[in-house]
Amino acid sequence: MSRRRPSAAVSGLAMLALAGCAGGQPAANLEPVSVGRAYQAQYRAFARDTDGTLQSEAMNAARCRPFAGGAGSAGGKIGRVLPASLRGELLSRGDLLDLRIAEDETFSGQFVVSRDGTLKVPFLAPIAAQGRSPGSVAAEIENALVAGGYYDARPDVSLLMMDFAAARVAVSGAVFEPRPVDIGGVAGDNVDDRRQAALGDSTEGRNVSVALSSAGGVRPDADLSAVQIIRGGTIYTVDLRGAIDGREFDDVMLLTGDQVVVPSRDCFQDDLMKPSPISPPGISLYLSNLTQPATGNAPSAIGQTVREVPYGTRFMQAVIDANCVGGARATSADRSAALFTRNPDSGVSAVIERPVEDMRQRADRDDYDPYLLPGDAIACYDSGVTNIGEVGRLIGLATAFTVFR
Repeated sequence: MSRRRPSAAVSGLAMLALAGCAGGQPAANLEPVSVGRAYQAQYRAFARDTDGTLQSEAMNAARCRPFAGGAGSAGGKIGRVLPASLRGELLSRGDLLDLRIAEDETFSGQFVVSRDGTLKVPFLAPIAAQGRSPGSVAAEIENALVAGGYYDARPDVSLLMMDFAAARVAVSGAVFEPRPVDIGGVAGDNVDDRRQAALGDSTEGRNVSVALSSAGGVRPDADLSAVQIIRGGTIYTVDLRGAIDGREFDDVMLLTGDQVVVPSRDCFQDDLMKPSPISPPGISLYLSNLTQPATGNAPSAIGQTVREVPYGTRFMQAVIDANCVGGARATSADRSAALFTRNPDSGVSAVIERPVEDMRQRADRDDYDPYLLPGDAIACYDSGVTNIGEVGRLIGLATAFTVFR
């Protein structure tokens, strides 16, 4: 059997593959990523010289606008008192109430706050209930019974909450997923029969922290000192910095129709990159791992599309999580990993590549180790030695195909 020489196509394949071993060109970005003026200063290119101090957090903070709600102390309330219209448990459309008047079956019963925000009791004019406490509505019912001639003196009225309905609120501004969200309420398969039968109800499911978390969580550029709650055309401002610091904050109970607006400081704040009641519940990270010695994603225990990591995870932690680090040093030390991200404020994408071994060796590695954001993607690239081995395999396959075809 005569053997054929590798075809020109095979030789071209070899040249192309070997060219890839030399490494690709740096990715081009529209934003000034390499000099530290993108969303995170941690994206910037390596500095050759360092004075031994970390610079990225200060570079990020230098672009921040002052807190709209005042400097105050970290997590402090900066002297503001929450208005009565935002305090306590207030009624919203769809809430279920139990109305009782002693020895009176005509007016006693269970009622739902109507779509128009009123409570419709038989024989009485509709009573405004949206945004009011059960106590204030009960007092108005007492007055209405006397004014209607049903009682000579104000009767004792009991108005108790039986079930809080879900509330639909609109969340916008510096959150990852600005949109209307439904918060509160309990799914039918999760109802506790004992609680359902008991009088009185309470919920934390309609709080502003739940709304922010349901809208993807606050972004690192959020100004938490002056979060706006718009209710009935009135704008209220609350300070939510305590939610990040683990201190007391005004976790206002929201009503259907409320709007929550989170302003931006136009900068990346490193201290917001940690789990909290108003942070993203986690990060869905897109991973691609084709490095050796792992033979593919399935043996590496990487899901088909994404893997969940805690909020506050950094780039190199995810690179290790994707099995891009380690192995035989001679063949694996030259690996690199690329981060595909998007500025959540401008919507512009960016690509940053880091040599894994350089990150391991640098004392100032934290300055170039970005925080991961929801929707980020990471791709791993093999070392030059691994590439050469792969080239040899490809040339062998192509040669065999040429010889035996």
